[in-house]
Amino acid sequence: MDFKKHFETAWQNTLKFIGPVLLLTLVQVIIVLFSLGILAPVTTAGYMQSLLRAQREGRPPEIRDLFSQMSLFLPLFGFFVLVMIMTGIGFMFLVLPGLAVALFIIFATLYMIPLMTDKDRGIMDALKESWEMATREPITDQIVISVAYLVIMSLGGSVPFAILITQPFAMFLLLSVYEERLQGRSGRKNIEHTTTTPPPPPTP
Repeated sequence: MDFKKHFETAWQNTLKFIGPVLLLTLVQVIIVLFSLGILAPVTTAGYMQSLLRAQREGRPPEIRDLFSQMSLFLPLFGFFVLVMIMTGIGFMFLVLPGLAVALFIIFATLYMIPLMTDKDRGIMDALKESWEMATREPITDQIVISVAYLVIMSLGGSVPFAILITQPFAMFLLLSVYEERLQGRSGRKNIEHTTTTPPPPPTP
């Protein structure tokens, strides 16, 4: 994986749409705070789909995009609660186990939300496909991206107002890798289809 290319693409997209993504991120942060985190998962889905369209189509993100995936509220909220419980249990056993649980969850589910919004997958199918995309060789590539995503998002949460830049940058990074993984999966499926399809019988 060309990490430099993905980081450059993420940064260029962040700068290209700097005004709309700053506003989009600020509005989402306010919504999450006032909803006590309840709307965090579903607005994140809308946020990511908005940035994916910006990356693919050059369409500037819009605030209304945050509410474009409201049909996913229940499955995403349930999954979010489960993740919080698992992470909390990890941190009960000290910081390192908690970080390990958080990193594993990010590793396994990094592409779950894009698959749900982009490919209209159900949550279980999206989890399965995300895991398959994450464990594709070399796995070290996915580990590096997962750590980078965790570090960037953690930095945004620890430095005042940094989230306005770190969140869209991290999301564009994730989506850049997502696009590459999708293309790689499609290419591999075509190869498997070609190699497993028997040749037609000879004509008499």
